[in-house]
Amino acid sequence: MRLDGADAGVNAAMAWAKEGFESLGACAYTGTDCAKKGTAMPNPTAAMLVIGDEILSGRTRDSNMHYLAGELTKLGIDLHEVRVVRDDPASIVAAVKALSAAYDSVFTSGGIGPTHDDITAEHVARAFGRPIAVREDARALLAAHYAARGQQLNEARLRMARIPEGAVLIDNPISAAPGFSIENVHVMAGVPAIFQAMVASLLPRLTGGAPLLSQTLEIRRGEGDIAGPLADLAARYADLSIGSYPFIREGCYGAHIVIRGSDGARVDAAMMELSRLFPA
Repeated sequence: MRLDGADAGVNAAMAWAKEGFESLGACAYTGTDCAKKGTAMPNPTAAMLVIGDEILSGRTRDSNMHYLAGELTKLGIDLHEVRVVRDDPASIVAAVKALSAAYDSVFTSGGIGPTHDDITAEHVARAFGRPIAVREDARALLAAHYAARGQQLNEARLRMARIPEGAVLIDNPISAAPGFSIENVHVMAGVPAIFQAMVASLLPRLTGGAPLLSQTLEIRRGEGDIAGPLADLAARYADLSIGSYPFIREGCYGAHIVIRGSDGARVDAAMMELSRLFPA
């Protein structure tokens, strides 16, 4: 039985996929050229890897992407990509290698429970060429947790103490079984409450950038009517992200225009122009 599902709506996740992933930086994260030119350093980048047959089959709805994206935005880490793979060794290894090479941080969810189909830990280890075994500090956490509840630390539960060599544990205050960080990959549970607790334990370790600020204006006109002026505004504020998210309400077309950026003054200026273009 898998214990690493998630419970928010697919539609909410898809909406976030349209809204959530922007990079505000214009130069490499190494930052030397930016520093010389006096321009702002770009934010660190991130990807998320969701692992589980139950996600791809529609059996379980994922909410962890939406939660992680919001927390990373607050910290100033730009989430650029979310990938979903099945419980397949080759798929997990290939995705971990590709995302780890492409982004500053990678966050995984799912597949670190006690059952036979929880295979994430061993194949993340394989992606980095590291051995994996039951580690004493992880075992001690589980032993204390189950002893306090009068339960046995059996072989199945002991699987959750397998940690790749050199990894750093991620605290799990809910069910004790730890996640872990290996190089720039952070491996966490899929159960939403546990995933969120692990994220809260992990984020203080990470270096963020400028938090993404946003303002929204509701316009009661169809996108076809506003597209031209909106494109001109976006061209004048190329350093900002300006997105249009349409809706139909009581038979009327409209759109929420969201302006995002790390410079509050620029966001304010763009919103003032937008309000003048489309007064209420």
